[in-house]
Amino acid sequence: QMQLVESGGGLVQSGGSLRLSCAASGFTLADYTITWFRQVPGLKREGVSCITWTGESTKYDESVEGRFTVTRDNAKNTVYLQMNSLKPEDAAIYYCAADLMRLDCDMGSWVYPYWGQGTQVTVSS
Repeated sequence: QMQLVESGGGLVQSGGSLRLSCAASGFTLADYTITWFRQVPGLKREGVSCITWTGESTKYDESVEGRFTVTRDNAKNTVYLQMNSLKPEDAAIYYCAADLMRLDCDMGSWVYPYWGQGTQVTVSS
């Protein structure tokens, strides 16, 4: 059974850092393009960052450019999102999503068939 599991969320002060992990089980994450999304209850889910399955391309929403970094460790079957200089407006539930061998970083949520359950990020001011 294919499963994505996010972890690493929590409560952090403004200006602090967190590293989120997206771990795969039941399939080889190296074959999948992964995008991180976030959602505040009642608002639209938005794409935050993406890394292609080859690792050659990454993409960031302008709101996180320069603060967030997405990487992948195929040996650990895991993708990471390093979040630095966190702001209160970064608070949301963060999800990772996967699409098989997608060549581009499309950050539209409708593109991705596989999703994790999410991890909560809270940033205090």
